[in-house]
Amino acid sequence: MSSDQDKEFNNIPSSSSDGDQIPAQIQPLRLPTPEEVQGQDVWNNCAVRSVFSGVMGGGLGLFMGLFLGSLDTPLVQEELTTRQQIVNQAKNMGRRSLSSCKAFAVMGFVFSAAECVVEKARAKHDITNTVAAGCVTGGAMSARGNFSHMQIA
Repeated sequence: MSSDQDKEFNNIPSSSSDGDQIPAQIQPLRLPTPEEVQGQDVWNNCAVRSVFSGVMGGGLGLFMGLFLGSLDTPLVQEELTTRQQIVNQAKNMGRRSLSSCKAFAVMGFVFSAAECVVEKARAKHDITNTVAAGCVTGGAMSARGNFSHMQIA
């Protein structure tokens, strides 16, 4: 039995009743084409990465806002007509989706820019870049907030 395992491990065809097996061939490495190299150079640009992340974050925020905005229901709806309720709900969804769109776009842009800059500065691609970018993004997002609720009396 160990000889069968050795043959399978080394990709040597065995002479069993299953038929002849063809050993897996190793494919030679292929050099990238000039178009592929140019595409990689474009994506390695921090500005392109950041703008793309901001746009994609904005798109995600738009859909999240539409979904979460549809779940918000006003407390007083008994005296509103159906048309007024639909218009009110559409306005709430629009406001919520625009707000989420802006927040996610800024988050995506800042995170991607920070990660790219840290990666270029350190000349390494590891988890430390992501952690540093998360700290920068969290600090940037909280800098816009109101800290009055955090005051010690």
